[in-house]
Parts: sequence; C-alpha cells; structure tokens
Amino acid sequence: MTELFDHPYASFLSQVAKPSRYLGAEHGVRRKDWSGVEARVCLAFPDVYDIGMSHLGYRILYRILNDDPRTLAERCYTPWLDMQRELVEHEQLLVSLESARPLCDFDVVGFSLQYELTYTNILTMLDLGGIPLRAEHRSDADPLIVAGGPAATHMEPVARFFDAVLIGDGEEALTEIALAWAQGKRLRISREERLEGLAKIRGVYVPSLYEVGVDLETGLEVVTGVKYAGAPLPVERRLLDDLGKFPFPDDGPVGGPEAIFDRMSVEIARGCTEGCRFCQAGMIYRPVRERDPQEIVETVRSAVKKSGHDQVSLTALSTADVSSISPLIKTLAGETAPERVSLGVASLRAYGLPADTLDQLRKVRAQGLTFAPEAGTQRMRDVINKNVTEEQLLETAERVFSRGFDRMKLYFMIGLPTEQEEDVLGIIQVARNALGIGKRLGKRPTVTVSVSTHVPKPHTPFQWCAQDSLDQVFQKQELLRSAARGARGLKLRLHHADTSILEGILARGDRRLGAVIERAYLRGARFDSWEDQLRMEVWQEALAHERIRSDVYLGTRPVRARLPWDHFDVGLEDGFLAREYQKALRNRLSPPCGKVAGMFIHHTDLAHALADQKKLVCYDCGVACDLTKMRTERIAFLSKLSSGPSKPSRIENPSSAAHRPQAQSPERHRPEQPGAHIERWRLRYQKLGPFALLGHLDLIREMSRVMRRAGIRPAYTQGFHPKPVMSYGPALALGALSLDEYLDVKLIDAPGREALVSSLNSASPPGLRFVDGARLGPQDRGLSQIITGGRYALVFASSTLELCLPGSPEGVELQHRLARRIDDFLGRRELRVRRNTQGIGKLVDVRALVNRLALGGAACRAALGKAGLLGDLVPLEVELKIDNSGSVRSGELVEALFDDAELPHVWVRMKLLCGSASPLELERAPLRGEDPVTEAALA
Repeated sequence: MTELFDHPYASFLSQVAKPSRYLGAEHGVRRKDWSGVEARVCLAFPDVYDIGMSHLGYRILYRILNDDPRTLAERCYTPWLDMQRELVEHEQLLVSLESARPLCDFDVVGFSLQYELTYTNILTMLDLGGIPLRAEHRSDADPLIVAGGPAATHMEPVARFFDAVLIGDGEEALTEIALAWAQGKRLRISREERLEGLAKIRGVYVPSLYEVGVDLETGLEVVTGVKYAGAPLPVERRLLDDLGKFPFPDDGPVGGPEAIFDRMSVEIARGCTEGCRFCQAGMIYRPVRERDPQEIVETVRSAVKKSGHDQVSLTALSTADVSSISPLIKTLAGETAPERVSLGVASLRAYGLPADTLDQLRKVRAQGLTFAPEAGTQRMRDVINKNVTEEQLLETAERVFSRGFDRMKLYFMIGLPTEQEEDVLGIIQVARNALGIGKRLGKRPTVTVSVSTHVPKPHTPFQWCAQDSLDQVFQKQELLRSAARGARGLKLRLHHADTSILEGILARGDRRLGAVIERAYLRGARFDSWEDQLRMEVWQEALAHERIRSDVYLGTRPVRARLPWDHFDVGLEDGFLAREYQKALRNRLSPPCGKVAGMFIHHTDLAHALADQKKLVCYDCGVACDLTKMRTERIAFLSKLSSGPSKPSRIENPSSAAHRPQAQSPERHRPEQPGAHIERWRLRYQKLGPFALLGHLDLIREMSRVMRRAGIRPAYTQGFHPKPVMSYGPALALGALSLDEYLDVKLIDAPGREALVSSLNSASPPGLRFVDGARLGPQDRGLSQIITGGRYALVFASSTLELCLPGSPEGVELQHRLARRIDDFLGRRELRVRRNTQGIGKLVDVRALVNRLALGGAACRAALGKAGLLGDLVPLEVELKIDNSGSVRSGELVEALFDDAELPHVWVRMKLLCGSASPLELERAPLRGEDPVTEAALA
C-alpha cells in the first residue's frame, strides 16, 4: 500500500531525506528502450545528487549518448547515508534514475574522477550496485567500470578498482568505448580480450595491462612496462580539437531537489591561457578552445526556455580571457535582463575586465563578484605565475564598488612553495585595501576572503614540492584569524585542514594506496569531501594497517625521479614543468599564452582586433598551438558579436581621476512595462506519484520553472531580489498526496483558462497536474484568508491494522474494532501529543483540530483511485481545521488514534475547504476578475 508508484524503493522512500533524489522524475529526463540500443551506459557521479546535478561533463555526455540511436545513458548518484542504510536493510541494489535498473545490469558504468576525496563513494556505488569492488574479481558478465575527469591523470591509487580509464576529453571516446565493449560482450569475447581491445583506443588506459615497480629514489610504485604488446606507453591524452563538433546541450533533466549550483551553466571555453603553476586544470586542458559565441547565445536562449531556469552562468577556467567575452556579455545581458534571468560569470580574473563589461554585469547581477588573486604579495604571485599586480587588484576593487556592487569575494591559498609569514599576512592586507576603497566610495562593502590549502598536484610545476604539514597549516590559519580581527566588513573563511592533507595523500599517491582506500571504505569512510563526514581516524588506521607513512606522499620529490603518473602524456613537452618549477623558485614570471605581448587583456571589439598586428605570445609548453589559426578564429568570433568600434580596453591608472568610473546607483528591477495586462489568477493543481516526494521549497522553485517553460509570464515584485508574485495554500508534508492544491499568481497577458492549464501541463514534471483556473478580482481575498479546513484520507493497509488492532476472542471484524477506536477518539474532550520542531517540543491538542473522523465510504475510495492508491486498503475520512497556526500532521493523528506515530500510512488531501466550498468555487461564477490588476497593486 505504501508503494505510491512503481519503484523498487517506494516502500521506504518516506524514511529518507530528499527522497526525490532517487526517482528521476525531473522535467527533461530521457528514457530510451533498452532493447532498441547496442550499449547501455550508466553515468555514475560519486557524490550526492545535489552536487552531481550541476556537473557539466555529465550533461554533455548524457546528451551525446542519448542522441545516438546506438546508445543510451542513465544517471546515478551516491545515495546519502540514510538511503545507504535503507538499501542494505531492505536488500535492494542501487539503481539508475531513469529506468530504476541496478548498476550491474548496464554494459558500462562510467565514473567522473573530479576530486580525490570521492574515492570511497565510488566503492560505495559499486558495492551497492552489485558490482565487485576490484577489477580482478569481475566476471565476463559484469559491466565495464571506466573513469574519466581531471583526477584520471593521476588515478593510480584507485587503479585496482577500474577496468579502464580515459585520459582527456570524452565526447568522442565514450561512445567508442561503450560500443566496442558491448559488441565484445555479444560476441562472447572474454573480459581480458575485450580490455586488450579497449587499450588500442586512443586515450584509454587499462591498469591491469601494465607492470609496476618501485622507484628507488622515492620508494613509490611507478609503471615500468606493459604486459600486453598492444598497450601504449605512455598513454596519450584524447583531445577534442573543436568544441563545435558537440554543441553544448540546451536541455536535460531539470528540477527535483535544489542542486548546489541551481542554475543553467554553459561552458564557453575549455583550457586556460594564464599558466598558473599550481593549477592542474590549466595544464591538462591545453590548448584553449573556445565555443562559437553565436552558438552560446543560441544555447542560452534555448536553454532558458527549455529548462525554466532564472539564472544562467557562463563557465570556463578563465572567462575573462575568452576572446569575445565583452560583446558576449553585452548580447546576453540584453536578452536575459528583460526576461528576469540573471547572468553570472564564473572564474573571473582579478584584473582586465573592461568597464563596459562590468556595467553589463551590474544589470544582471544583484550584489557582488568573485575574483581569485590566489596570493597576498607580489613576490608570491610571481612564484605561482599569477599575472596580476597590486595596482590591478585595487583597480578592480574600485571598478567593482564604484558600479554599485557591495560585495566582493576573493580566493587565496596558503602553503604555496617558498611562502613566508609576510606572504600569509599579505592576504588580509589585500582584503583590507579593497575594503578601504569601497568605504572611500561611500559604500558599506563586504569582502569575503576564502582561503584554501595548496595541494601540489600532479602534472603541474609544483608536483615535486612538499605539502604543508597539519601543524604548518594550523599556524598559518591562526595568523590569518589574528590579522582579520577588527576589520568590519571582512569575512574570513578557512578550508578544513584535514581535508587538504588527505587530498594531498590521495592525489600524489601510488597503487599501494588502493588497499588503504578499500580498508577505509570497509570501516565506514563515506563522503570524505564533506567536512562533517570526514573520519580522519579511519584513514589513519588504514594507513597504519598497511604500514604506509603519509609523509612519503606529502614530502619533496627529486625532479629527476619517476612519478606514479609519468606514464600519462597530457600533451606537455618533456622538461616544461621542470623549467617552470625552476622559474618559480627564482620568482620569475612566464607570459600568458595566446595573448598580445605587453597586453593583459583581450580585444573588446572587431576594429581593435583587426588593427592589432602584434604577435601572440607562445608559452612553449609543447602543445604546439596554431597561433595564426587562433587569431583568425578570434576575429571571426568577434565579428559575429561585434560591439561596434571602440577604443582598446587597457589597464587604467587607478590614480588618474579622469579614468575613474562614476559611481552608479544599484540597478533595481523596474516595474512591468506600461500597459502590461496583469491579472490575478487562482490555479488548481494536483501532487501525485513521485512529485509528492518533492518538498515545499523545491515545489516553489519548480513552479517558477514550469511557468517559464510554458511561456507563461508571472509578474514580479520590485527591489533588489525580484520574485514571481505567487502565494500557495497550506503546505503539505513530504510524501503526502493531494488532489486539491491551489496557487494564486499574478500573470502578464495570460491566455484563456483552457490554454493556460494546457500550457502548464505540457511543461510540468511527472506527478504535477494542473486541473483548473480562474481569474480573480481586486476584492477576492488570498488563500490564507479564506481556507478554513481540509478533507483528507488517512489510508492504511488492512494487514497493518490487523497487527495494530488484534482481533478479540469474539472475533469482531476489523471494521468494528476500528469504529470503536474512532468513537473513543471522538468522545475525548482533548487529546494531546508532543510535536518536536527543530528540537523544540510542544503539546498539540489533536482532538480540538479534528472536525470529523469516520470510516471512508465510496466517495473516499473513489478519491484514492484518482490518487493512484489501489489494493486492500482501509481509509479513514478526516476533516481538519486549518488556521494561521497550521493544522494536525498525519503522524500526530495516527499517534492519537493508535499510540504509534510510526504506523505506516498514506496521507491524501482530497479537498481544501472555505466553509462548505472550495477555494476555486468561491471565484468561479460570476468571473469577477475581468479587470486587470494595475501596476500600483504590484507595488
């Protein structure tokens, strides 16, 4: 009876937080026929749904695989701890979101290695998915376990768990891998032979095909040779030379529980020109490849309509270096601002943003910008090759605060090579200087300083450096806290030190750590990247058990020594990283690549680009970029979004008053356009099936998206944070079904009732169904003023009540036993139960809030059928009072009736009441809302 819909987890989903994480009931989900494809791939993200839903790589692969008629892709995320316990207790396997099939049923399970501290989550998913942890224990019938992502370039610590790993871009390779594996499986080729075949695909590394030995200089295990003649050594990175071959997806799953980055993010470029010596991504994603800006504009335009998101973010390793970023922002701002869609730009540099670009950002961003100076002194910035000066940092602060922004976030690191105490203190000084500029401009600025600990990553010039010990990190963090005290408006956020230490061990490790990871997992390590979940004592015990010293992985390494990741060729020339390391130790900069010598910023318009014939700088890293082609492509991109002739954007002198931008008032969202036809509407809808497991706040977010997807325009509030003018009826508990929910909303130029309801339903996720609607007049009161009660069905399985109300010696039927219990309840003057809300308890008189309680009749059972509830059920019909203080919760009523709040049941709202009528019936005839609401009513 508790299985509200057909899903293997239905009977226990109500026991976990955010149950809709596990259902795949979002709008935009792709479901394909398993029998109609050659290869089935599960994209398994090793973190919770809320994080994985924001991952751009999976969105790209999901689209590519599902667009190909030969393949399908489904999703799976690491279940949270409560769901892990339920799966074990109920002996259920981890299943995909789209088809609810166990992971072991797929041909290929692909993991993204984004972060080393998700390694135990990978083992969790394999174990719960019915797949042996170690590659050597898998049979011919088991799926191929493959990985990709940035951490794949140094994945030896998890080599024992993966059959194959892809080094580089996956757009072309994953389809090739999946089809080859599935074909070999159909032909009954052995697992070993299939793996040998995969090793011939460019970019694929099969760990089992390589010999490993100990390097005498470091004592670390390294790859020394191949076991199979066809295995490449080194393994060369797979490179997608043209991002335009795979346009960024404008669709995909949207909705469900709120994601950490709940917005439509669009990748506008891959790779980075800056050459920061600490940044692995800047090294392994070379060369820079930009997407066609016109394609980006069209993608954003289409994605907003299809997803319903009201936020868009442009994403790249360094967005400010994208050649057409200024006209791109200007074009997108002109399109998104009128549509109430905010535009964000990720990964901005701390200098070089043209003034007009900041002006455009001010129109579509509410409060502040984020920059990453990384180091607090000029010497330290030279060490890490951060091409930015103190003067440019302060100029950025002046530009930002003078344009109405009141917040700035700055990212820094401690633990960088050659760092001294003055370099650490310089972090706070930079923040204080930025604060001072804001205050001088008459603002009340907030500068948030976020400080992480440097982990010397593989494939960077710092890969040979030692990482700071825990004591060193603690000392530097205390220096920062002391220096920040008393600075009003300065917020200091410090990264968890233990997390960085464990990250360093796993990032710089060898195959011997596989046993440590497996032992830590078996002893309970989960979600190690979450500071409140990291159990460092478990990892310390695992290291001790395997007789491995952490300092071996965190210490300095000889430059000439072999490293555990040397068998991966990421495209950099031999000796390049060592040369950069030596330059860092001498505080010497290297120029940013692909830019004009002597200039730190891109061209802002076509005329400037055509007139500038200076040579582009080459970093000489070995990737061998075609700089002529790069210049030609950038000019072509600028021509598509040319902002017209203007002067070149160069670094201005902050001391020059003539070049200082004038302070601007924060831009408020203006009222709707004069003459806009604004009406109040009351909409009736239902929450059924998986949608009932979406919380109220998630419902509110989803409702706004539904309207945007349907092309329905709600009116917005005014001020800094405009929101759609919507109000809801009384909220339902998570998991409760409803046949009668209401929403009041102000709409602009709304269509007729039937067209409105039809449009909304076409854009709704499964389980959300709009039933009716009516215009409201100015005199019609809101939902909270008219709703006085509700009619509900409290539904039990007959077997549940037989156990709760055991038969008497006289053999009294269940219906009579239940009737006696109801009569006893109704005969009480009061019946109080304890309600706990956020740790605070109070007594609730359940009896005083129940107007009517009886065995459910034919009408009640008919309602259950509409709600999708079938079987041997016993419903009780309940009429409750609802007022401003709320009403009775179903568990409280169950406790009052049966002295057991945990008794399994289903709660169905059949009807909301306004006296004897429904909220919609009050407004139906005559339709008094023919007159549109005025703009004054909005305010």
